[in-house]
Amino acid sequence: MKGISNINVLQKEIESNENIWLLLYKKGSEQSDCALKNFIDAESIAKNQVLLNADVNVVRDIHPEYKITSVPTLLSFENGELKNVIKGCYQPEQLNAIFEKSSFIASSTGEGKPQKNVTVYSTPTCSWCTVIKRHLQENGIQYREIDVSADQKAAEEMVKKSGQQGVPQTDINGQVVVGFDKTRINSLLGIN
Repeated sequence: MKGISNINVLQKEIESNENIWLLLYKKGSEQSDCALKNFIDAESIAKNQVLLNADVNVVRDIHPEYKITSVPTLLSFENGELKNVIKGCYQPEQLNAIFEKSSFIASSTGEGKPQKNVTVYSTPTCSWCTVIKRHLQENGIQYREIDVSADQKAAEEMVKKSGQQGVPQTDINGQVVVGFDKTRINSLLGIN
């Protein structure tokens, strides 16, 4: 695991490695300290993954570059491009599943269905949010997670889209699903 000191160091890592995971965290924050500890613990089970971290108290030029407004946030880079943004604290086993799914997805041949644009609006204390994220991960669906408890603009955007304040809300190519409506989510994503 390597600490990143600025955007230039990150760019060099991105250029020289196919797959990179970067944890942005804020030392001293309970959620961030949890995320960093579990990220470090996951390093021993991460296979062929480059794991990096950056404390936003010290490194101030990375999160604005990628429009990250809350931490902890895990960024996934594949072949030089930002592919996924995952917010919150995950257990090492969950991180391992995320790493494995990413490797599986990244190595696909390009055949089959195109990836849909999926955003999950959630909060850290929402149990149904965890259920939907696990469901998406188990089915190899890449998604962007937004913690609306930490991002007021995103919360307002979510309410504007759906007319609802409750979470989880999942935006699938512009179609908003409120709650964990498995049948509708599977239908929109083509999951059998």
